[in-house]
Amino acid sequence: MEQVVNLPDNISGLHIHFVGIKGTGMAALVEILFHNGAIITGSDVSERFYTDEILEKLGLKALPFSKENITDDIQYVIYSSAYKLDKNPDLIQAQEKGIPCLLYSQALGSYSSKAYSAGVCGVHGKTSTTGLVGSILKEIDLPSQILAGSIIKSFGDTCTYTSPLIKDKKSDEKNIFVAETCEYQRHFMSFCPQKIILTSVEPDHQDYYPTYQDIRDAFVDYLCKLPQGGDVIYCADDKGACESVELAKNKRPDINLIPYGQKADGDFKLTFGPVENEKNHFGISLFTKDAQKEGDFDSSAFFAIKMPGRHEVLDAAAALALVCRLLIQYGKNPLDYYEQIKKGLLNFAGGKRRSEIIGEFKTGTGNSVLVIDDYGHHPTAVNTTLQGFRQFYKGRKIIVDFMSHTYSRTQALLKEFAQAFSSADQVILHKIYSSARENPADFNINGRTLFQEVSKNHKNVHYFEEILDAKDYVLSELDKNPGPEYPDGYLFVTMGAGDNWKIGKEILNNH
Repeated sequence: MEQVVNLPDNISGLHIHFVGIKGTGMAALVEILFHNGAIITGSDVSERFYTDEILEKLGLKALPFSKENITDDIQYVIYSSAYKLDKNPDLIQAQEKGIPCLLYSQALGSYSSKAYSAGVCGVHGKTSTTGLVGSILKEIDLPSQILAGSIIKSFGDTCTYTSPLIKDKKSDEKNIFVAETCEYQRHFMSFCPQKIILTSVEPDHQDYYPTYQDIRDAFVDYLCKLPQGGDVIYCADDKGACESVELAKNKRPDINLIPYGQKADGDFKLTFGPVENEKNHFGISLFTKDAQKEGDFDSSAFFAIKMPGRHEVLDAAAALALVCRLLIQYGKNPLDYYEQIKKGLLNFAGGKRRSEIIGEFKTGTGNSVLVIDDYGHHPTAVNTTLQGFRQFYKGRKIIVDFMSHTYSRTQALLKEFAQAFSSADQVILHKIYSSARENPADFNINGRTLFQEVSKNHKNVHYFEEILDAKDYVLSELDKNPGPEYPDGYLFVTMGAGDNWKIGKEILNNH
């Protein structure tokens, strides 16, 4: 049986070496431990990633992998699941020296056990919801730390936020720790939650969860990790989330169910307001008192976010619900914090690759082009995100460049992908961006298969095997008159978990 390794309660002055330090989660954990006084070193590949900027702000630089990195003063090693104990030279040397080695998920779980922790989970919306929670908590007098799975603009272009109240805290009361927790390979089972947000449950990661029941049961097991009377804040509008909560409640009748959404009863029933001036307005019953009918709007009682899509409003409702429950936990009245919550929500400007505005330019023919990049790679995320863009940018013609990620996901959800692009005026597709975990020869589909299926449902679909092969075509399309129904010009969206974001950068560099 594998020995469980835990980080000590006090990590100030502790030397920790990170193997795969440039990973998004790894860099975020580096930030958290660094701000708690740990001495950090790390290693990774030489290729530059956006996380290099996070590390450089802390005065850190990734070393090349080498057994020489493992010096005698290193007390713990934390490593990414991308690297193996018996293959990586740093890890082999650490084991020879008898230095305790923890997977990222184990280290995150160990850290979470020492705080009053809340885990954000779900197939969709984890990063945005965690970012929204942190953006609100920045305005609230609670000792909190937040760890998101991407750079969050309102955190100051980093993945984490640490409240100054943590350093000034005099009492023995535990700090709040809110983290994005991942379902893949059941990584979230290492986390020690007091409260959980569950945004959504549906088929995904088919290489690990072949059936819907497999992934649903993983979420059920995670919910059952809650302590007696622990809160599960779940989306009442999501069928899979409701089913998972019901199954967990059967196993653990003591769990406290807190629904949010349009279909929710109780404090966090959601009312959608208008989409105006590139803002989504919404009401929450705890603050509006009366659950108002759809379409009713009183700006003095409603909140707003500057992000497109009803799914982002649901994420905001989840974040708001967690913050209110934390305020109650710490003996405060959420109704006293309306203005702070409102300000925090408005401050949220998304995260890296989450409806991220990359730039805007005018073509030679005078058309305005807004370029956005988004990580959406599941058909539900693709569909809801494009619907949000259609609402937000009514006056723009939408061209989406999509690259599907993993053969297993594309094959399992082919019918759903085929119907996911209805909100776009034009669709550009490429080869499938494979995963190191799968062999393309094991599947009977490819990028053209997806192209053929999408073409059955959409009249304007184009295929370019390689990403940059589409560049000249896109530039020529953006030069055309978008038509009288699109007075604001074009919205060019790169979408997916592949590397087709590169074409967005190329289009911008051309102007």
